[in-house]
Amino acid sequence: MKKLITTILLICSFVVVAQESSIRLATDVLVEEWQSVLHAPEGRVDRQVKVVDIGNSHVAVGVLFRDVIEANDEPVRGIVHTRVSEVYYITSGSGILVTGGTMLDRTDIPENSDIVNVLVGESFSTSVARGDGQVRLVSEGDIIVIPAGVFHGWHEVEERVEMVSIRPDPEKVLPAGYVNPYSK
Repeated sequence: MKKLITTILLICSFVVVAQESSIRLATDVLVEEWQSVLHAPEGRVDRQVKVVDIGNSHVAVGVLFRDVIEANDEPVRGIVHTRVSEVYYITSGSGILVTGGTMLDRTDIPENSDIVNVLVGESFSTSVARGDGQVRLVSEGDIIVIPAGVFHGWHEVEERVEMVSIRPDPEKVLPAGYVNPYSK
C-alpha cells in the first residue's frame, strides 16, 4: 500500500509542476473502494474508480485485471491511448507485458464508448509481432509507466494479474467528478 501511495504522489508531481489552483482538498481512493470496483460483478477488465480535477489537469484512478493468457506465436493484441498516459501498479499476479513495438494494424475504438468517454480517452486497438517491443515479466509490486501513444498488451499471463492504474490526463478529456457506482 505504501508503494501505491508513493506512486500516486510521484505521478501527481509530474502532472502538476507549478500550479496555482483554487482546489484545496485532496481526494481519497480507499482500498475498499478500488477493491469493490475491481471485483464488481460487471465483468469488465478495465474499470475507472474516480476521475479528479486537480486544477490544470485531471487524474484518474482505475483498476484492471488480466486472466490467464497462454503464450502462442500469434501477434500480441493490445491498445494505444493517444492522449492519456497510464501508470500500472501490479497488486497481484504476474505475466509477460509488451510495450512499444511496430504496430501491425489499427482499429479505432468508437468515440461513444466507455473506453473513450470514461476510461482512457481516444484509443485504438492494434497488435505487434511476438518478440517485438519491450517484452518483460512483471509481477506484484512492479510499477510500469506507459506514456500516451505507447502500445501495451499481454503476451502471457501465468496467474491472474490485478493492478491499479493512475491516469494523468493533462488535456482533461476524462470526466472530472466521475465516481464508479461500485465504489460507494
